[in-house]
Amino acid sequence: MSDTPTGYSEKRDFIRMRVDAAATLLHAGEVIAAVCIDLSSSGMQVQAPQQFQVGDRLEVRIESEHTALEGLRASTEVVWIADQPDGEQKLGLRILVMH
Repeated sequence: MSDTPTGYSEKRDFIRMRVDAAATLLHAGEVIAAVCIDLSSSGMQVQAPQQFQVGDRLEVRIESEHTALEGLRASTEVVWIADQPDGEQKLGLRILVMH
């Protein structure tokens, strides 16, 4: 065990799992291809080619690559946005309900 205090960002790294998985976002009747960058028990970071706003509700689907495992289905809310130079956005999504 280390005597060095662990900073908040390091602690957070341990609870987030990097996935870089193809995701589908459903919003207002639209189906949008996106990438789930990382995932935790309460939220996820997603990169999307479309503009959203804080408070938007999105359904997220991530298909499993393994036939024995179900994919992820979640109702989420956008809690933060980081605009990217290429016009895309990174979104912080809070998971409201897992389906």
